[in-house]
Amino acid sequence: MNKRKLGLALSLVLAAGTLLGACGKSSDNKENKADANTFSVGMVTDIGGVDDKSFNQSSWEGLQSFGKENGLKEGKGGYDYLASKSDADYTTNLNTLVRQGFDLVYAIGFLMPGALEEIATQQKDAKFAIVDAEVKQPNVASILFKEQEAGFLAGVAAAKATKTNQVGFIGGMESSVIERFEVGFEAGVKAANPEVKVDVQYAGAFDRAEVGQAIASKMYSSGADVIFHAAGATGAGLFKEANDRKAKNPEQDFWAIGVDRDQADMGENVVLTSALKRVDVAVKDLATKTKDGKFPGGKVTLYGLSEDAVGLAPINDKVSNKADIDAAVQEWVEKIKSGAIDVPETKDELKTFSVK
Repeated sequence: MNKRKLGLALSLVLAAGTLLGACGKSSDNKENKADANTFSVGMVTDIGGVDDKSFNQSSWEGLQSFGKENGLKEGKGGYDYLASKSDADYTTNLNTLVRQGFDLVYAIGFLMPGALEEIATQQKDAKFAIVDAEVKQPNVASILFKEQEAGFLAGVAAAKATKTNQVGFIGGMESSVIERFEVGFEAGVKAANPEVKVDVQYAGAFDRAEVGQAIASKMYSSGADVIFHAAGATGAGLFKEANDRKAKNPEQDFWAIGVDRDQADMGENVVLTSALKRVDVAVKDLATKTKDGKFPGGKVTLYGLSEDAVGLAPINDKVSNKADIDAAVQEWVEKIKSGAIDVPETKDELKTFSVK
């Protein structure tokens, strides 16, 4: 009888332990896995901040739009972001979003392939997407753009707007992405007016507005009257310099061309236009595909002018020959979309580029 009672007691203890263990696992799963009835998406920004007025901000706007359209709340279990203050934060931030249970995690920027490769290899059941780079893993979708097409249209606008036949290009850090902007810009200038000279300089950073301003100051002082930047938050320095100079000399042109998003809000008297790179469109589109069970893992999705993912923002109404610029830009848009010209994307291709 005592043995039976002891056996019963042990069974109860084991059953209780199993129940508690199951409860513990259930709690852990709720912390590490998104609710099965929702779709959650998070992103890790590149350096420069989520409010860089450029690349990171455009990505976040796309994520916000996706979240709101799908009834998601900002935060864990809905849509959220983690900001990277330096490249040392990439791995930690990516891993944090995975552990928080986000169904899709974006790595924003071409500086993150190494960190994403590491985390994607460790977290094989998680889904990732990277913007501006390719990571060859089955659980990673890669997003690339035809930046050269947007840069080309910016070059056409710059060549038509300049009165000095001198324009400038400020790049952030040298990379294939920024090279496509630069090469496209130079090709567009050449196509619209081969007499215009292009001064190209790199800041070596995407978060150094003071460096951007210093470069812009030298370019304007040397005779450039239109400057295009593809430099993230560094480009804020270009706008500051243009606005400061315009305030002192209202009758003189100090045009600036923005990048990624329409940066007209950076100066109504100085922003000529912006080379649009609709990262928001791509981020939203791929999130929608993933939510619908069409995650393009292991593949590259390329977005260009034909997909309305790159383009040119409206030309400033205050430029004297706006109609002429608009007509020229539209002409080249049609040629690019029809395949009449193939915009170069490397410096080697630029050397042999010509228009008939």
